Amino acid sequence: MPLEVRIPELGESIVEVQIGEWLKAEGDEVRKDDALAVIESEKTNFELPSPASGKLARILHQAGETVKVGASIAQLEPDGAGGHAASGVKPASKPQAKPQAAPPPRKPERAAAPAKERPPAKPKAIPAPAPPPREAAPETTIPEPEPPGTPTEEAPPPPERPRAAAESVAAQPAEPTSTAAAAREEEIVPMSMLRRTVARRLVEAQRTMAMLTTFNEVDLSAVQNLRQQRQEAFQQRYGIKLGLMSFFVKAAIAALKEFPQLNAQVRGDDVIYHNYFDIGMAIATPQGLVVPVLPNAERLSFAEIESAVADFARRAKERQLKPEELEGGTFTITNGGVFGSLLSTPLINPPQSGILGLHAIEDRPVAREGSVVIRPMMYVALTYDHRIVDGREAVLFLRRIKEVIEEPVRMLIEA
Repeated sequence: MPLEVRIPELGESIVEVQIGEWLKAEGDEVRKDDALAVIESEKTNFELPSPASGKLARILHQAGETVKVGASIAQLEPDGAGGHAASGVKPASKPQAKPQAAPPPRKPERAAAPAKERPPAKPKAIPAPAPPPREAAPETTIPEPEPPGTPTEEAPPPPERPRAAAESVAAQPAEPTSTAAAAREEEIVPMSMLRRTVARRLVEAQRTMAMLTTFNEVDLSAVQNLRQQRQEAFQQRYGIKLGLMSFFVKAAIAALKEFPQLNAQVRGDDVIYHNYFDIGMAIATPQGLVVPVLPNAERLSFAEIESAVADFARRAKERQLKPEELEGGTFTITNGGVFGSLLSTPLINPPQSGILGLHAIEDRPVAREGSVVIRPMMYVALTYDHRIVDGREAVLFLRRIKEVIEEPVRMLIEA
């Protein structure tokens, strides 16, 4: 008996998915856990593994189709059951071959019938030329009627000549227009389910929230020096590099504790304050933006944060993130600086009330103790929901981020 390949449960909020592409074709031999297809959901794209080893006997839904969670999308012949399944497939193909052999005898009859009916069709072709001049007239009235002048009686004879002239004139630009059209081709590609969801949520955020962005700049000299001093020892001990993200996660948590409005959300006429800190990390992938969440980030060490961020980035590219890893989140950090962004206004990930945007680090001249020095500087941006966060809290939040980053020892003393 063939084994059904079904869409697994992906969380309460996901009821249907879209088949992105098939990685295996009908008849391919597969092993257990081999990726069969790429499945696109509202939150992430993932590879559907094979439930057993065998042969992919039949694909029930093609790429681009939307199916319900739990639906069967393919049939697999497990190892040892190939003979039965094969015998069931062949009979299905034979009946299709027989009806194809039946039509040939009918073709000569159809071909003979039109041959006999052609004579009566000729008298019908005689009156047919009368209407065409009227149809061709509108095409020639714009360029051609002006020279003939006003006589209306001469209009019937010229249609044949102008028609030929019009055809010859039209024939000349035909080739250039075809080449020009080829150079201006358009391709229609349907949006993926993930892209549609991102678009819907961003539009929803702009429509339902009073979003405002405030900016500041941070001197990263102390953090860069600390990373340089401790990088080798950190990497040897934990097997991962000491990056910037762990510093900003720690700084954000310190600021969120002081300004809890930015770790809250609006629900109807109520404000829900969270006494935990689930930090979302925005990651760009070829399929779209995903935001995996670090639950209880306040309990994580620098090494645990760096390891989790690196793991998220790797699995996001490999389409291995789990839907539950993308749920929740009380605050989000996005780093456009990795792509060279100098300044931006990030959009809030609803229903959160704030998002911190990091940008590129650039050496810039700054004033320190009456002197101009060159320091590694970064612009930071905070977009907040003005319904529950006032400008004062937003500005002080970023100042707190600045203080902690510029003096990272605070993270140890005030933890």
